[in-house]
Amino acid sequence: MPIEEQLAIALLSRVSYGRVAASMRALPFLAIARHIVSDGCVILRMHAGHGHHEACAGSVVAYAADNLASEDAHLWSVQFTGTAELTVPAPEELAQFETAPDEVNGEPYDAVYLRIRPQFATLDRMEYTAPETAAASR
Repeated sequence: MPIEEQLAIALLSRVSYGRVAASMRALPFLAIARHIVSDGCVILRMHAGHGHHEACAGSVVAYAADNLASEDAHLWSVQFTGTAELTVPAPEELAQFETAPDEVNGEPYDAVYLRIRPQFATLDRMEYTAPETAAASR
């Protein structure tokens, strides 16, 4: 596995949620998903009620996560592309997921899992200089 992909996977392990992008009935969509990293794969937990998992299963999808909402001076965004497959996580994988929500949009949460083995990864990093350092360098 290339070093950039290893770094992207390591960063993905630092956040809990991201978005999967795919198409449904020839229209693109983004769906929120909880994720874990296991054995070089990304395992997603999604709500089955929207049917997004059906559009993803067996299809090439993109999954992205980031720390852009953090106040870290080192911001990053990762994106993985690969084929999503329905899966039943092993007990040790299930234990890594935090408690699922009770409801999504007023309906009971129904968990479904997808496994993505990344075919390639993209990592974008943004560095900011502290304001006092930037002013001193002018």
